Amino acid sequence: MSVAFSKPVRVRFKHCDAAGIVFYPRYFEMLNDLIEDWFDEALDWPFDAMHLSAHAGVPTAELQCRFVAPSRLGERLTRQLRVTHIGRSSVVVAIRFAGGDDDTRLEITQRLVCVDTRTMHPQALPDAVRTAMGRYLAAA
Repeated sequence: MSVAFSKPVRVRFKHCDAAGIVFYPRYFEMLNDLIEDWFDEALDWPFDAMHLSAHAGVPTAELQCRFVAPSRLGERLTRQLRVTHIGRSSVVVAIRFAGGDDDTRLEITQRLVCVDTRTMHPQALPDAVRTAMGRYLAAA
């Protein structure tokens, strides 16, 4: 069984609309923070090294999401990431945001493609990164 990369986040005032619930674009900022933390903490390829030294990036090629329930100011959410597919130059991840009572707030499927930032053409993910991603690969 795979492990999930998991990170908490507190819903801040800056995330919310006038009704006190997360304004949906802010979820995508929380998502990007999770991806950046995953590459840094779990894959040992932090964005500064990726972008500045390796001239690589992992832009989003596809994103699907389902908003299940609102999240409110002051709540702590748990963001969980699992890998569903590892390709030569791309990876597909399934992400779930859950509230303190473990109820799902948001479900996301995201495909990231490794590119050479000088040409923006796809390039192979480094072998060490692909291997590290395998620890988070969900069972079929």
